[in-house]
Amino acid sequence: MDIISAYREVGTYRGAAALSGTTPKTVKRVIARHEAGGGPPERSPRERNFDVVAGLVAERVGKSQGRISAKRLLPTARAAGYGGSPRNFRRLVAAQKLLWRRDHHRGRRPAVWSPGEHLVIDWGSEGGLHVFCAVLAWSRFRFVRFAADERAATTLALLAECFEVLGGVPGKVLADRMGCLKGGVVANVVVPTAEYLRFAAHYGFRPDFCEANDPESKGIVENLVGYAKSDLVVAQAPFAGLAAANTAATAWCAEVNGAVHSEICAVPVERLMIERELLAPLPSLRASIGRMVTRKVDRLSCVRFGSARYSVPTRLIGEQVGVRTDDGRLLVVVTATGEVAAEHTLVAPGEASVRDEHYGGPRPVPRRAVRPKTVAEKEFCALGPVAEAFITGAAAAGHTRLGPELAELNTLRAAHGEGEFLAALDRAVAFSRWRAADVRSILAAGAGLPLPRAAGDPLRVDLPAVPVRPLADYALGSLS
Repeated sequence: MDIISAYREVGTYRGAAALSGTTPKTVKRVIARHEAGGGPPERSPRERNFDVVAGLVAERVGKSQGRISAKRLLPTARAAGYGGSPRNFRRLVAAQKLLWRRDHHRGRRPAVWSPGEHLVIDWGSEGGLHVFCAVLAWSRFRFVRFAADERAATTLALLAECFEVLGGVPGKVLADRMGCLKGGVVANVVVPTAEYLRFAAHYGFRPDFCEANDPESKGIVENLVGYAKSDLVVAQAPFAGLAAANTAATAWCAEVNGAVHSEICAVPVERLMIERELLAPLPSLRASIGRMVTRKVDRLSCVRFGSARYSVPTRLIGEQVGVRTDDGRLLVVVTATGEVAAEHTLVAPGEASVRDEHYGGPRPVPRRAVRPKTVAEKEFCALGPVAEAFITGAAAAGHTRLGPELAELNTLRAAHGEGEFLAALDRAVAFSRWRAADVRSILAAGAGLPLPRAAGDPLRVDLPAVPVRPLADYALGSLS
């Protein structure tokens, strides 16, 4: 209760002091001052030990735009005469930072995205893997893939894959000031690299870059990077390899894009169907990404790259083609049309990557044809496949006298006739008898010799039915 009101209520100094929680002398002094018509005395502010450096702190906080810490500023304040504790000095710096931010807040406003207008991209890293993240701003459709590095060729290849997943090309691609896409900065304006500009012209979008040191301007993708690290990488790592990591990333994107997004209260994959109508169509050919070298297709229908051979379709033999590597793959591109003629996985030096479809089918089994040269060989091989089979079998059995014995075999043919000789020669091949004496003995035995036949069907005989007795008739009890 107020002292004056308490005194009016009870009429005594002691009673008013008891009600207001003070002493009777204080009540007497307040009442006397009130009756004299005076107000409460002005209290002079109490001095603080950091008042001598308050101006210095305010100046340094303003110069550093509220970023300097009390720890770094304390030695300067000590030299300027501050003798208080570090804790009290931290209170001064915190108060000055609060005053500076109140007067210099930029007043950010939420972003308003238009359908088909912005795709925001960024890189992150976790557990030795680099994570490429992209968000289609209006539909919040998310794209996440893993890579072994953050080079320009890798970034553009993943961006091209993102466009294919989206089914179209947005109007702008907003990126951080990535070193792989940034050719330079002039008056705070980012100059894209020539390769990035060619890529953008091929797909028909306008490259855009965020402000330096300003994560708020791309917070939509910064949140995705953190979400992918915590919910995908940390939860499922370690991966068996880059391919397994990208398989998991594809499944994860399908899961999160099929759930309701907390910001838009809608399913991103359903909003993508609406936004896809406003995206620019994909070009007919994928852009050429990375450094391309020229190779000539040799007579083996292969090109050499990195001391290894890679097959291409046989129609390109003698042609000049472009070769480039992309994410562990080697692409062979027809320079004139931009068509990808072949795609291989990179192999080690000295090895070869050959695809059967480039040669019209699998490689046939090697066969050494029989090519007669002498008169005796030509006369014997004129008998046909049986004679070739006899020569091939005799050579495989190591019959070194086959050449001189061909003249004797030709004599047997003339003596017995071609029909009997062919039958004898066929029997010699069936029983692996490769000498001329063996053929002569077969001819001498005549036509009554048994011929080998393949096993036939199993023998089936209809046996007569006989009466049978059950086993119960042989029990010991039934015999008595």
